[in-house]
Amino acid sequence: MQRVKLTAMLIAAAIGASLFAGCLGNNQQNADSEPTPPNPVTAPAAAPEPLPQGNPDGPPRTPDRVRVGVLRGPTGMGMAYLMDMHENHLTANDYTFTIGGAPEEMTAGLISGEFDIAMLPPNLASVLYNRTDGEVKALSINTFGSLFILDATGEIASVEDLRGKTINATGQGSVPQYTLEHILRGNGIEPGVDVDIVYNTEHTELASLMVAGDIKIGLLPQPFVTIVTMQNNDISAALSLTDEWERLRPGSGFVQGVIVARTEFLERSTDAVELFLSDYGVSAAFANLNPEEASLLIERFDIVPAAVARRAIPGSNLVHIYGEEMRLLTEAFLQVLFEANPQSVGGVMPGEDFYFVG
Repeated sequence: MQRVKLTAMLIAAAIGASLFAGCLGNNQQNADSEPTPPNPVTAPAAAPEPLPQGNPDGPPRTPDRVRVGVLRGPTGMGMAYLMDMHENHLTANDYTFTIGGAPEEMTAGLISGEFDIAMLPPNLASVLYNRTDGEVKALSINTFGSLFILDATGEIASVEDLRGKTINATGQGSVPQYTLEHILRGNGIEPGVDVDIVYNTEHTELASLMVAGDIKIGLLPQPFVTIVTMQNNDISAALSLTDEWERLRPGSGFVQGVIVARTEFLERSTDAVELFLSDYGVSAAFANLNPEEASLLIERFDIVPAAVARRAIPGSNLVHIYGEEMRLLTEAFLQVLFEANPQSVGGVMPGEDFYFVG
């Protein structure tokens, strides 16, 4: 037990500080062997390079300050270049960024009016829309699924291989649970009958138990996938839930993160929101195309340590999907969650006015 506590402390430190360099050399081969799902970015196709040097006399700011809530982890990694562009006076919008560690911080900031724009899991965005009578709207998808089945047994090569096994996971009552159960049932495996699922409270707890060798099969998101495989050569990222979702539902998407805006702000400052969407598109593209440089910015803004971000970006599915495509993909994903448990999306499916399609 003491070993687990120590490992948990180390993992927490790796997430919260710019450490982790010592893990790189020991686990190079294992980390490089992680599956690399596609990173679709609908717009723009390229990002400026090299990093900006600054332009104090840059474009004029808009009348409205745009206050953005940013989550640590994959959803926040795509925002780092935009934060750097703003610091160097390369954006027309006058942004204020606040980094948070939990979706609840984002919802609280939106409800209080502290944030104009924030990142949320799609089902939580739907819950907030329903509970506030439409006071938030979805702007874009910023992350497809970054959940992986981690395996220390060497026996997991397909979903069928999970039959008869025990899977430890996090996210009970939220997107990870409903997505995992949907994929299992789609492959003829009934949760609780053909496979046991044990839920841990926190990502760090599950990650530490896997690193210590106390759990053999676990479901974790990036960047914890990278952290675990860097620390334990016996563990591999065996299955991508994004890939498995797309096998079951071709042409759809495992929508793990969206960006939302307060409706009042959107209606008052539509131009500023559209500028934000353009800026974020550049930022997400930069992260995907330049993970080495992006990782340094990601660490500088205290989102994820650079050593982890550099390896996690290819498996994090950072995207920028907006407009009608965003609506169709998000609506289809929420429908799956609604069918599993209506309360997961706030009791009813959100109306079409939940989606800002420009």
